[in-house]
Amino acid sequence: MMISNKKITLAGVFFLGLCSGVSAQPDRWQQRVKYTMDIKMDVSTNRMAGKQSLAYTNNSPDTLRKVFYHLYWNAFQPGSMMDNRSRELGKISYGRRGREQQDWDTRVKDRILHLKPDEIGYQKVISLSLNGVAQPFKVDETILEVNLTRPILPRSTVIFEMQFEAQVPLQVRRSGRDNPNTGVRYSMSQWYPKMCEYDYEGWHPTPYVAREFYGVWGDYDVKISLDKSYIVGGTGYLQNAAAIGYGYEGPGVKVVRPAGDKLEWHFIAPNVHDFMWAADPEYHHLVRRMPNGVVINVLYKNKDNNPRQDTLWNTLADAAVMVLPYIEKTFGPYPYKQYSFVHGGDGGMEYPMSTLINGPSLGTAFHEWMHSWYQGMLGTNESLYPWMDEGFTTYAEGRVSGWYYEKLLSRNPDNQGLKDLVEKRHILPVNQSGSYDSYFDLEKSGYQEPLTTHADHYNTNLAYGTAAYSMGAIFLEQLGYIVGDSVRDRVLLEYYREWRFTHPNASDLVRVAGKVSGIQLDWYKEYWISSIKTIDYGIDSLWEENGKTKIRLRMVGGVPMPVDVLLTYKDGSKELAYIPQYSMFGGKPVEDHAIPRTSFEPWKWTSPTYTFEINRRLTDLRIVEIDATQRMADIERRNNKLELKW
Repeated sequence: MMISNKKITLAGVFFLGLCSGVSAQPDRWQQRVKYTMDIKMDVSTNRMAGKQSLAYTNNSPDTLRKVFYHLYWNAFQPGSMMDNRSRELGKISYGRRGREQQDWDTRVKDRILHLKPDEIGYQKVISLSLNGVAQPFKVDETILEVNLTRPILPRSTVIFEMQFEAQVPLQVRRSGRDNPNTGVRYSMSQWYPKMCEYDYEGWHPTPYVAREFYGVWGDYDVKISLDKSYIVGGTGYLQNAAAIGYGYEGPGVKVVRPAGDKLEWHFIAPNVHDFMWAADPEYHHLVRRMPNGVVINVLYKNKDNNPRQDTLWNTLADAAVMVLPYIEKTFGPYPYKQYSFVHGGDGGMEYPMSTLINGPSLGTAFHEWMHSWYQGMLGTNESLYPWMDEGFTTYAEGRVSGWYYEKLLSRNPDNQGLKDLVEKRHILPVNQSGSYDSYFDLEKSGYQEPLTTHADHYNTNLAYGTAAYSMGAIFLEQLGYIVGDSVRDRVLLEYYREWRFTHPNASDLVRVAGKVSGIQLDWYKEYWISSIKTIDYGIDSLWEENGKTKIRLRMVGGVPMPVDVLLTYKDGSKELAYIPQYSMFGGKPVEDHAIPRTSFEPWKWTSPTYTFEINRRLTDLRIVEIDATQRMADIERRNNKLELKW
């Protein structure tokens, strides 16, 4: 949620209809948490003291004899796993796009190594009890391990009580203080001891080395006390706006800030798997209210008092209002009553009901918001399946951005700048050209690794970034090529409907896609996700027999795919030859009814060539092109097109 010195009403009402009791969803049990936290922040020392009560419900069939917590900020200390890994990857160099570069994560580099004692981050657990009984625990950097004195039985709820202390790191990596770029004082993510997820695969005590997160859904009740000059916003609904004299509006209500040096901000957030907040004395707060009741909050700092920055942040707020109906129609309903874009962090980083964003870039804003679907609601384990979160979000960002700029152009048809932008974005369908280019670069570099690689275990930042973001986006765009774009869109909605709030994996997604499309797709997952084999089809030869044309294609790469061959004749007419891939045991529907389509027998992947025949003379042909829509990630497109000059 957000806050500002404007008049605002922030209701604490949450619509749970999408979040519980949906009989059509799969029967996969979920653990449940309920955090109640009381935080005292000292802005002079950048330290906080916290009390945490955690009601933990074990919905699994297993008896739990230990639990694990994340202590993320312990990564911001010299010699930590994050420090060591960042410096090791920084030693790697490679040539890319015509220049040599190091494989740094530039947001970290070697800076953790040089942090002083009052600049490091830490989280220290002072005490921990289970149902009132003190528990033994040990800390191994970013993981707290608790060997329970009494086990947690299946389908039972226990109460953990904890006292902890923390220091906000100077190094800004998602979280941190005194941001050198934005000037924002506090970006408070991964700021509390957080219970690790236990699911059908067991515990996930993933150390904080670099990458992504995985959490337990539940309810948060958080009180944050700090200097009264600060404005606070992030996840959740503000409960005490009137009491603290902030942004409250109501008939006959006089806004008065209470006496004293501090204010206590009280938030609740239902059915989320994390809680982020940010604070700064100079935040501006923009509010937009949607007809469906959703409130869009934008909280930003204009440290240079630049009027253009005010304009850009207002544009972001207006754009969010414009695109939400399209997002919900395409990807599923947004179940919360607000979303907040909060200035801070080190780029863009997603959290439930909010994002930390370091500037008013619309592309970044759309990307982080779409994480509400693929990280916030679907909640795939990002460490194991980063491509299902970052990649699908990148895909969604492209579609939302494309829709947004086309809508702007329809309202301003004479704007040449918009015309050029829309034209540029349609090099490939739904604006995924950048993802394809990145993948092609990675494949040529020799650094590619399978998408089954754990997010923290990629050998290079280059391989991780391209795999997670670009290859994940291509997975969905290419799925449209295989089953048809309209069918792929139905797959996405059904995937959302069946698996929201249930931590799906790759097999769950493919199973949904198979049910919706009627096509077998396990081969696609195995080739694209579990291998680094490539797609490469080419036109081998053409000849004429008995007044008919024979066209022979060659599978050069190792990944079998269905093949669309667009035939353009000298008279300007066109025809599509459709060749399913044998392992599909089905075919996609006609996508463009303006072009006649002839379907041929499936191509068996054991055959390196495939020949089909058309009822036209060879001299009638002008162009033969494999995958004219360029949705297939064919690594050598020069052999895809043949122009005949008669």
